[in-house]
Amino acid sequence: MGELDAIDRSILRILQQEGRISNADLAAKVGLSPSACSRRVDILEKTGTIAGYHARIAHKALDYKIMVIVHISLSGQFAKTLAEFEGAVKLCPNVLVCYLMSGEYDYILRVAARDLEDYERIHRDWLSALPHVVKINSSFSLREIIDRPNVGI
Repeated sequence: MGELDAIDRSILRILQQEGRISNADLAAKVGLSPSACSRRVDILEKTGTIAGYHARIAHKALDYKIMVIVHISLSGQFAKTLAEFEGAVKLCPNVLVCYLMSGEYDYILRVAARDLEDYERIHRDWLSALPHVVKINSSFSLREIIDRPNVGI
């Protein structure tokens, strides 16, 4: 999709805040007919501008009380090494985010754990078993200040 116009941006802004809004209500808010609004949303979905819809569940409600930021160094940055690591890390259900980085560490992960014993299990059974890992540095979050699910539009 090319440039987003003002109506597309309005649609995205509203959907970020009210993901369950009806098409009729969305259309009224952006000044379109329901059919025109539906076509726009369909295009935004098909082009990948809207990547999906989901319920945002509080981790603590599921008894995940600890957030851990994990820095990982690999034995090298060959394409095969990176691909094998990335394929394996995607299988770990406690890894919420994984970024390939520049700088001192190759990857940064955000990991959810129920408690210290749970993180020890995750570290032992998952993180240490990831291919090509030579160094793991874990930092424990003391308090969440902000966790935005969306960017400003």
